Amino acid sequence: MIDNLAASAADLPLTHDDTAADAADPLQAHFQEGVAPDEIEQVYHLKRAQPMLQAFTALFHGAQDGVIVRLLVLRELASDTADSAFSRADINTKFAYLIPESLETVLGRLRSHGLLAWDNPAAVYRITPMARNVLAALDTLLALAKPEEDEAEMGFLLSQVAGAQAVGGVTVDQLRHLLGRLVELHEEFRDAIASGSEFRLRASQAKWHMACDWVEKGSQILRAITSSDQADAATHKAAQAIGRAQSSLLNMQGMFSRALNQIERQRVHLGQSGLSTTDIKRWLLAHDDLASLAEGAIERPVLPLFITPAEMIDVAETELLTERPVYTGPTGLPSGQDAPTTINDNPAMQVELDDWIARLADFANLDNFPVMAEGAPKSVPIEESLLPATFAIASYRASLLPLLGDPAEASLQGPTAALARLPVRFSSEDEMIELDDPHIAAMSRATLSLNLDLDSNNDE
Repeated sequence: MIDNLAASAADLPLTHDDTAADAADPLQAHFQEGVAPDEIEQVYHLKRAQPMLQAFTALFHGAQDGVIVRLLVLRELASDTADSAFSRADINTKFAYLIPESLETVLGRLRSHGLLAWDNPAAVYRITPMARNVLAALDTLLALAKPEEDEAEMGFLLSQVAGAQAVGGVTVDQLRHLLGRLVELHEEFRDAIASGSEFRLRASQAKWHMACDWVEKGSQILRAITSSDQADAATHKAAQAIGRAQSSLLNMQGMFSRALNQIERQRVHLGQSGLSTTDIKRWLLAHDDLASLAEGAIERPVLPLFITPAEMIDVAETELLTERPVYTGPTGLPSGQDAPTTINDNPAMQVELDDWIARLADFANLDNFPVMAEGAPKSVPIEESLLPATFAIASYRASLLPLLGDPAEASLQGPTAALARLPVRFSSEDEMIELDDPHIAAMSRATLSLNLDLDSNNDE
């Protein structure tokens, strides 16, 4: 059953106690002591609209399925303009797809709340004017409040203002609702710009364009309101506030452009592929199940290992029965001991470095350079400068050769800086030469030559 066949408490006739409670205004129970509900302006307006509120209560009170069936019956009857009255037989024929018990419950509810009128002499049902007003408001809301067509959700509010203005009955509350929506949109767009998210920015920008379309349509209505002599001061003030909110909303175009340009400058591209992180994210968002992308990517699936109670008992028994050594020695802190003496090898390495620098300095001396033939290139093979020496010393000397002529190292202080400032150039080739040496069997072909340009610069 869509609705309980038993009448609800709201549908039962009032008893003597209920009448007395109503006379004492049960609404007072929701307010602080000393505050009369009738002193509040909104309560006064809502009480005046109680018949209309009861009509909405009759339609929307209860479960969702009951609401749908009530609206279905009322809209079907109201949409039939060929007849203004419906007999029970006509209604049964029109709603043959409903079970009789549900149809009887819906008709009784609509009739008890003034949405359907029963004409006893003619034995027919008629749609009341209140029911048509309620359905007209609902139809406008359902037609203009589609998220896929009005993401800004301003269509219904603006249509109410436009309709009221057309008949000369626009209210301050209607304008305030529209103003509140404009303020909400402005805060939403401002938060999207501050977030720095490209996807959120683009979604908000599309929503902003739709809101601007509604703003353009509502500008003429606002001009008519502000220029009307019938509008009071409160209406003028609300219309002017809406105009300022619309201007603030339209000025956000530059903010959107700057935010998107900043994101464009910071976009990260993946190598030379032309793809960016935005393309990757958009591609991932297009997949409902991201886990499915890993299918076939793992050659061997992960197999969980489970321990059965038998293995757990075996391990527990082993740990329990294992004999552990018991330490019976002293439990106090050990006595202090002197730290062992170590020999620092740095002085020996420093001596070797000083000897190597002195030897290269002799090579840098033009008179001592080991090329005697006049006109010969002033260079010597590297093995003549590194050897004779053991493998360790020769390797150490060779590791220092790249520092020769290094400007960064030459600007520092210390032995290696003095080595870098020597007017000696080191050149190597991708070729090995065999040597007749007891410690070194082969060595890369390389030469040492005088860097006369560096020497002349040092003299200057």
